[in-house]
Amino acid sequence: MVGGSARGRSATRRVWSWWRVRCLPAFDREAYKQCNTVERCINRIKQWRGLATRYDKTATIYLAGLHLAAIFIWSAR
Repeated sequence: MVGGSARGRSATRRVWSWWRVRCLPAFDREAYKQCNTVERCINRIKQWRGLATRYDKTATIYLAGLHLAAIFIWSAR
């Protein structure tokens, strides 16, 4: 490496990681669990073709399909 740039990069990395650790918010396990549950549910709902493609013409029918998908997902657990 020209001019010791490898050493410079590692020093930059070290400073960056120290700054990153110092500025990270506290980890809340319960909040993460709830967020993960919601994300998984949304991903399972996205697998329903009718909901993913939005073929329904009215919001009422789309909402009914969403309720049906939620019921099937909930009953499958």
